[in-house]
Amino acid sequence: MLYRRHLRIKALQALYSFYTGGTDDLVKGEKELLNSISKVYELFIWQLSFMVEVKRFAAMRLEENKKKYFPTEEDLNPNLKFINNRVLNYIEDNEDFKRKENLFRVNWADEQNMILKFNKEMRESEYFKKYMNNGKNSLEDDKIFMIKFIDLQLSRFDLLQSFYEEKSVYFTDGYNLVTILLLKFVDTLSVKNNAHTPLPEIYKASPAQSNDDREFLRKLYRKVILEDDELNDILKTRTKNWDYNRIPLMDLLLLKMAIIELTEMPTVPVKVTLNEYIELTKYFSTLKSKTFVNGVLDKLIRDFKEVGKIKKLGRGLVE
Repeated sequence: MLYRRHLRIKALQALYSFYTGGTDDLVKGEKELLNSISKVYELFIWQLSFMVEVKRFAAMRLEENKKKYFPTEEDLNPNLKFINNRVLNYIEDNEDFKRKENLFRVNWADEQNMILKFNKEMRESEYFKKYMNNGKNSLEDDKIFMIKFIDLQLSRFDLLQSFYEEKSVYFTDGYNLVTILLLKFVDTLSVKNNAHTPLPEIYKASPAQSNDDREFLRKLYRKVILEDDELNDILKTRTKNWDYNRIPLMDLLLLKMAIIELTEMPTVPVKVTLNEYIELTKYFSTLKSKTFVNGVLDKLIRDFKEVGKIKKLGRGLVE
């Protein structure tokens, strides 16, 4: 489920914590890193459950409206499009979701007031009104609505964010990332999905290795720390025009991670590594870092190829 870029970012954050004194224990740091990833997935399940709970709440209110002393025509014959939303029904009926909801002990019994406010906000929104009255009845229409539901409302609902803040600091840190995962999840649903289709796992597995992405993450984190002296020596010889001690730590970490990928990750293409770490400099380092990191990596790749230090396996990976 997580893209490799998300894993690189998580590894980068964990390494930054290690090198700035957040922890000086490699094993403890790795455990913390893996736990943070697990908590992202737990929050993903909580958010799926919240979406289903909003649907259940809406269905309950429709039934209550029918029992009024003087029900209106709308009360007696309500628009059922939302509570029949195929995406929400798929989640609610999915066996894997039910197991994981129980595993994480997800329960909204004490949060009905928050659900009520979310439901009211939703029903007053333009995206909801258009969906309910557009005359369409298809999975694609339901998916488009749910993407707006997540992007326009769920991701911005302050009460829910505050609720998660009290539950776990990991939930706070992972909230925006989980929003991306939810959008991806909804977008990829198809008519082939059914109650027995497993939910996507947090790590994408390759056919050859069941925990490929998890091992990628662990190796990236551990190798940078364990081979720190060697990595510093490699970088010092390619940055002679700079005062090495004044190079931003974030730039050095990005370069060290890239070296590990180039030399010790045989299934990661060279161009992917180069592009990914240049891209990460835009978000995590200084304005000049992109040019610096790009220049150093270009030089490293040329040098490594000359001495045969880059060995890639598989079709399309060997240059």
